[in-house]
Amino acid sequence: MGIHVVVGANGAAGSVVCTELLAAGHTVRAVSRSGRGAPPGVHAIAADATDTGQMVEVCGGADAIYHCALPPMDAWLPTYVDMATSLISAAGYVGARLVYADDTWMYGKVDGPMREDSPIRPVAYKGALRALVAEMISAAHVRGQTETVIGRAGELYGPRVVSLVASNVFAAALTGRRAVWPGDPDMPITPTYIGDFGRALADLGQRAGVGGEVFHVPVAAPTTGRALIAIAGRQAGTTPGVGRMTARTVRLLSPFVPLVREGGELLYQFERPFVLDDSKFRELTGLAATGWDDGIRGTLDWFQADPERTRYRLLPRRLN
Repeated sequence: MGIHVVVGANGAAGSVVCTELLAAGHTVRAVSRSGRGAPPGVHAIAADATDTGQMVEVCGGADAIYHCALPPMDAWLPTYVDMATSLISAAGYVGARLVYADDTWMYGKVDGPMREDSPIRPVAYKGALRALVAEMISAAHVRGQTETVIGRAGELYGPRVVSLVASNVFAAALTGRRAVWPGDPDMPITPTYIGDFGRALADLGQRAGVGGEVFHVPVAAPTTGRALIAIAGRQAGTTPGVGRMTARTVRLLSPFVPLVREGGELLYQFERPFVLDDSKFRELTGLAATGWDDGIRGTLDWFQADPERTRYRLLPRRLN
């Protein structure tokens, strides 16, 4: 078994990657700025992912490095690019494969299912940053600096996920208050369960013959925001209403709600069909996505484990 380094190991995706790699028998170095919050059984390390020297040191002897780190949303410039630069350099220096946990923001406003060869047309600055970093990582493989592979997820949901969808929808289902969906709740969408994302990244870090490739990780069949809210309510024994976050809502709340201020520019994803085509990954691996019932049950269980989580309210009471 080998040495695998997970950077951003205390986050939603990174923690799943750690658990999967431990189950496969690998030695796991779990890197985060604090050195806390990773699953038990790992070698937890506090380090700055933007510091190439530190990354070279903690990644020594590694077979694979997983870039699951995310800076605070209000600090993406220049931190996110600095992280990528550092991890590409470290992976090249130690001779490890670099696995990048990516998303779909770079595709922009799509007209059909998103595939790995879909045009890169970002319409928001975070999408442009994602496109830049994906290009940096792919280019490192092309020029022979280090082997890389990219796993790309849709809108995430599941335990420990913080987003415009996750906290408000699932906390609302458990309390019976109105759930506020970003954009149009009746548009087709394929969110990615965080467990599926982590499992796919761990698979790509261990699988031969995927260097230089981009893969969309598994998603369940297309659904809608309204359907997800209904399933969550049924499982929680409530009937939450369905509200809608519009561009006007974003403008009103941006000065007061950091998550809306930083995530509101991505509202376009929910105003048209936003469907991920995962056939390339499924045909290669045979791995399927978690179904909506099971994914929502796992998410609700996580919220119920701490009553403070169900008190979360994205919108002020007078607007909710």
